Amino acid sequence: MSKPGKSGAVKGRGAVGNQAGRFARDEREAIDDGWPGDDEDTEASAPATVVRPDPARRLISRNQSPDIPFDASINPYRGCEHGCPFCFARPSHSYLDLSPGLDFETRIFYKDNAAAILEAELRKPGYRPTPISLGINTDAYQPVERRLRVTRDILEVLQAYRHPVSLITKSRLILRDLDILEAMGAENLVSVAITLTTLDSGLKRILEPRTASPAARLDTIRQLSTARVPTAVMAAPVIPAITDHEMEAVLRAAAEHGAHGAGYVLLRLPWEVKQIFRDWLAAHFPDRAAHVMSLIQQSRGGRDYDAAWGQRLTGTGKFAELIAQRFTLACRKHGLNRGARPALSTKHFRLPPRTGDQLSLL
Repeated sequence: MSKPGKSGAVKGRGAVGNQAGRFARDEREAIDDGWPGDDEDTEASAPATVVRPDPARRLISRNQSPDIPFDASINPYRGCEHGCPFCFARPSHSYLDLSPGLDFETRIFYKDNAAAILEAELRKPGYRPTPISLGINTDAYQPVERRLRVTRDILEVLQAYRHPVSLITKSRLILRDLDILEAMGAENLVSVAITLTTLDSGLKRILEPRTASPAARLDTIRQLSTARVPTAVMAAPVIPAITDHEMEAVLRAAAEHGAHGAGYVLLRLPWEVKQIFRDWLAAHFPDRAAHVMSLIQQSRGGRDYDAAWGQRLTGTGKFAELIAQRFTLACRKHGLNRGARPALSTKHFRLPPRTGDQLSLL
């Protein structure tokens, strides 16, 4: 891999700018006014994270997309400090009148009443359990979770109700909750996917600035698997001419550390993410930016992105077909996705007695 450039990069952050969202009425653009010292403004080059409560009126979201393998999800956070420039959730900050750029990774909102709202929803008359996917839009184990513990609170409720849940994360912090995950795993109530985008630590630092190292993620797979928590690896996103050459190595390493299954997603660039990723390429890989975008467009019907169901996750065309073939062969070689795993169980679901309930007296 050639050495990336660094023009415009913000240390410790993924986005290289703070462009306006698509709903903004005004746009701001930084210019060089010629006065000395402007380029030494450390606050501007390394913006701090601001965390604010975002009380929820409801917690469980329902999904009707035919190409997404879950019906219900919970997102404890809006925004994500991990700072991945390709994150498909970035455009959601536009709804908050904030930038999908640096604002997305520095203005974090958390659902401080998540556990209480979840309990109320699970206790609604007629509620029927279906596996809940936790942390789909943004990582449920991003850095602020260490002190806020919103995800931990949610898991404690799901464990008490014996409700099935799946999680996907790039963080080693999930091991903090191994006591809950191991107990739920024994009743087929939980599954985990660890996203492993690259094995290159140098690339990880600029591609996923505030995430766990590749070695730490592999060790997380090992510890979860050892505890009999069903654990898969997500080789995602596959970025043409940046990470695609690593697919076989990523899958091999994950299998060697105990992963039972695998999946992949070809890079998605919806809405404002298109420009955020282009700016990241220009800052870090100016030598190959045009080639990367050419391969992406070849896989997206000549555009930066095609949102059509059934192909938005894997793309179309020769390059996309080659990625799919390589993935299938690597999984077969390393024993991944060998046979269908049983669906998470809903038969154990129950309403635990609360203080004041007559059942609590028995």
